[in-house]
Amino acid sequence: MGKRSSSNDSKYNAGLTGCRFCFDEMNRILPLLMSPDCEALLAEEVKNNEFLLIRTESSRSRTLAELRRRFDAMGGDFWEYYLTLCEESQRVAMLFAVLKTYHIAMDFHLNVVIEKWKSVDQTVSPYDLEMEFNNIASKDEFVDSWSDATRKKIASSYLTILRQVGLLNERTDMLQPLRIADEDFAYYIKQGEGWFLEACLLQSYEIERIKSVLL
Repeated sequence: MGKRSSSNDSKYNAGLTGCRFCFDEMNRILPLLMSPDCEALLAEEVKNNEFLLIRTESSRSRTLAELRRRFDAMGGDFWEYYLTLCEESQRVAMLFAVLKTYHIAMDFHLNVVIEKWKSVDQTVSPYDLEMEFNNIASKDEFVDSWSDATRKKIASSYLTILRQVGLLNERTDMLQPLRIADEDFAYYIKQGEGWFLEACLLQSYEIERIKSVLL
């Protein structure tokens, strides 16, 4: 009988259960993450709750761990750029950071959201995500070991992210494209991340127009 897969063998993690979009929280904590005294400042924040404004110490610790995971996944240059953006473009940039940090979110986005956008039925439901979970679990024993409760929490967190960034209509659960300045979208092309424009549900002609900003 084969050895059971552990988290160390898998590219997936369940971090989204402890941290959803966390846009305001990240903005408040970002100066700490960017400081040379990061370690000491984060330790103080877990105890003092000056910025996160999260009730329990254990919840603050979990949230900070996930915000730091996002920060580390993107690197300091990205966050320096992030700070120059208006709120609308920051929200889009946070979606980019989430997709780059969590493989499960990336799979949901590429295999469910974009495919739904191209289809007749442009709504996204927990059932759609469960079908993708089953597909991932069939190839990854660690994901297959997750409980139904964990799966539901991750799916709920991901749908919350879509709503808070503006990709999913709050009332209808219909997908809708993101709208920010062409110059802000052009950043992702310059970084070799042109796929993200399609992830924001832009049409081909819009992407071509944005590429012209770079000429």
